[in-house]
Amino acid sequence: MGFKSFEEIEAWKEARTLVNWIQTICKKENVCKNWAWIDQITRSSISIMANIAEGCDTQTNAEFCQFLGYAKRSASETRSHLYYALDSNFINKEEFDTYGDITKKIGSQLSNLIKYLRQNDKRTTFTA
Repeated sequence: MGFKSFEEIEAWKEARTLVNWIQTICKKENVCKNWAWIDQITRSSISIMANIAEGCDTQTNAEFCQFLGYAKRSASETRSHLYYALDSNFINKEEFDTYGDITKKIGSQLSNLIKYLRQNDKRTTFTA
């Protein structure tokens, strides 16, 4: 599992796809006036990408894991907002299933990356 930049991380790529789809949904006539929901889902989905990117630039695996945890929680928040979208007829069941599954996939990818980073922590422990 190697990468040189956040753009190479599969979860970041999936999150980017999700953000672009959400932007499309937010432009629909029956959605565009629900500014509070648009703000919430846009912020949570962008947060996935941003936290992966920010974490990738940290100095330690522990710090990176912390940011990946934030990203994972943002994916769950985004999925919750998708339930509102489904219930409000902003999206149909097929869209909900597709993009809800993407949020789950991102969460799983992030969990796996966190697990890998924790198992391969190269920090040196100093003793007195």
